[in-house]
Amino acid sequence: MTDALFQPIQLGKLTLNNRIVMPPMTRSRASQPDDAANDLMATYYAQRASAGLIVTEGTQISPMGKGYAWTPGIYSEAQIAGWKKVTEAVHAKDGTIFAQLWHVGRVTHPDNIDGEQPISSSAIQAENVKVFVDNGTDEPGFVDVAQPREMTHDDIKLVIEQYRQAALNAIEAGFDGIELHAANGYLINQFIDSESNNRTDEYGGCLENRLRFLDEVVSAMVDAIGADRVGVRLAPLTTLNGTVDSDPINTYTAAAALLNKHKIVYLHIAEVDWDDAPDTPVSFKQGLRDAFDGVLIYAGRYNGEKAQQAISQGLADMIGFGRPFVANPDLPTRIKHGYPLAAHVPETLFGGGEQGLIDYPNYTSQANAEQ
Repeated sequence: MTDALFQPIQLGKLTLNNRIVMPPMTRSRASQPDDAANDLMATYYAQRASAGLIVTEGTQISPMGKGYAWTPGIYSEAQIAGWKKVTEAVHAKDGTIFAQLWHVGRVTHPDNIDGEQPISSSAIQAENVKVFVDNGTDEPGFVDVAQPREMTHDDIKLVIEQYRQAALNAIEAGFDGIELHAANGYLINQFIDSESNNRTDEYGGCLENRLRFLDEVVSAMVDAIGADRVGVRLAPLTTLNGTVDSDPINTYTAAAALLNKHKIVYLHIAEVDWDDAPDTPVSFKQGLRDAFDGVLIYAGRYNGEKAQQAISQGLADMIGFGRPFVANPDLPTRIKHGYPLAAHVPETLFGGGEQGLIDYPNYTSQANAEQ
């Protein structure tokens, strides 16, 4: 039974048809050299518009915010125009779509940011982290991230303004709202986690200080577009891209309480999703529920049954299904009726064209073709 997944839910002023979220997944197909969303991406998202909520792939807020080759931005007129194609295509299918706003901080290389040195909370290089580059001369491929420089107060003010403007740009592009990417080791996460932040000013040290950048970014975006159009993604227990916190339960319960004060519309928790990863403690999930009054979304290793259970228990309001959405554009229908899920082709996840992006069939058309 997956009935709980198919109840409508209110998300701010929006009424969503179901509790299924297509979470952000990098696909690296933006048009070059503008890093702009395109018709191919519009088709891809529109095919998946039966999700209650789509959150786009990470979208850099500035040239310095880019971590990987061929990812889209949302800071130029060409990029806003590209995203308009996407939002119009999704809305034509009665879908709801938020833009995930992204600054990678230190998780990049000068080849991806016009030759500049990366910026971060501190001048600490991420260990054993690689990013994908295409510098136009060498064969595209993975390289070690570069040593970042510690952001000055002027840098911090500038990036907060870039987040604010990116939120406005997203609304101009037709998005229903935005999700702030504060997870998975990227810039905001680099301020939050104790082991990636050794600052001695008001943005480092104690927990309140390490949450200050998150607080100021969210405040700027809420002021710009309204709390009912702002969600935030956190990854409390992952150590992706080299960020580690010494006391993640306490840190992220405090982050949830802080975000609750801003009355943001949802909190999106990325759980560890590798095969033998430990489950997120139920006590921690209950702590997040107690700290945050808005819609709670979880993503990571869910199937229909586990999703139903999480919602029925009251720990989650919506559930994200990541990789299953790659090969199953009609995923909500498949979950609802118990149809088998197709497997995605890993080699076509990043870069390329239509293959592995928009050529996965719906279940019904696939079944009919086999008759």
